[in-house]
Amino acid sequence: MARTDSTGSTWRYRWARRQNERRLRLFRSAEGTWRRRDDELRRLRTLAEQCQGSATAGDGLPLELAPGEVVLRVVPAAQLVEMRHNAVLPAPDLTVGAQTGRLRRRLPDGVRVTDAGMAVVTNRRLVLLGGRGRRDWAYGRMTGLNHDPHASVTLIQVLDRRRTSGVLLRPDVAAEFRFVLTLAFADAIEQRQAVIDQLDELIDEHARLRPSRPGIATPGQARLLALIPGGRRTAVVAAALAVMVPVALANSGPSDPTGTETAVAATGAPAATSTSTAARGTGSTAVPRSTDTSTASPKPERRCGAPKNPMGYDFCGGKRVREPAREVCDHFDCVPGFWEGRGYLVQCENGKVSLAGGSPRACGLHGGVRRTVTA
Repeated sequence: MARTDSTGSTWRYRWARRQNERRLRLFRSAEGTWRRRDDELRRLRTLAEQCQGSATAGDGLPLELAPGEVVLRVVPAAQLVEMRHNAVLPAPDLTVGAQTGRLRRRLPDGVRVTDAGMAVVTNRRLVLLGGRGRRDWAYGRMTGLNHDPHASVTLIQVLDRRRTSGVLLRPDVAAEFRFVLTLAFADAIEQRQAVIDQLDELIDEHARLRPSRPGIATPGQARLLALIPGGRRTAVVAAALAVMVPVALANSGPSDPTGTETAVAATGAPAATSTSTAARGTGSTAVPRSTDTSTASPKPERRCGAPKNPMGYDFCGGKRVREPAREVCDHFDCVPGFWEGRGYLVQCENGKVSLAGGSPRACGLHGGVRRTVTA
């Protein structure tokens, strides 16, 4: 027999069951995402301690190591790239940044491939052993380093070379290559412990973001709005329409199919008399046109409820934003771990924005997806 409340209805129990299933589904999805990031940070933490390299790792390579130089990583299928125009790259540092998007094997504008071979990362330099020769980038002479956030390209500037060059790798190995290169640079300046400390801070910060198990919904928490398809949102829309429709009808007024009444009302009384007299004398009907001397008001900015922002993002519909500007969280309220998203910009039911649009886990802990952010 179906369980009922004091009124004999079962809908409250059905509501509680659906709510608990939904909450558990969203929690498991969010926890899975959290665990994957936690596993990745701990793997990098272990790699930072154990990746010490060895001189024997370079055996068989056409590369002579200097005294005290060890090989940390050998990456096959690397390509040498060069920039067509000079540019100033940011100074190299020891920041272990989170991946902000999926890397693609493509060349940024102004970059071309000039050779192919394998990349060797040592504690003194990065070397590309190509078919046309060897290219070295010594850490002690490095002045600029840039990892492209969208393409699997790393560009480097050194003091003894005028043109900026670098390597293009497969997207599946680029992230780990960049981390090992950071470790190698840290070894060169004797700051590997700083990288390890940074990873410890990231792990601790991520631990505080672990999703908590949701509370259990009970039949007594059900509200009558649950009986309406769409819930509270549908009720709000219906209430707004109930107010707006009568107002719109009252302001519209009756229609005049002949247009005579409108024309007379829009002109002064003397003008109407003169027109009538002229019509009797010529046998034709002349209807004076009204003159509108009001000035047009400036067109408001099109945002459809979105906060004012210099990127031009709105909720009005248009092109989805898959690669948002870096300052997006300065103008929108972003969810925790925003840059870990792998989709397009969406707004959650609680007003926050997420970069996980297109995924069933989008806005899982924020009430679900409300609408898409467009540009």
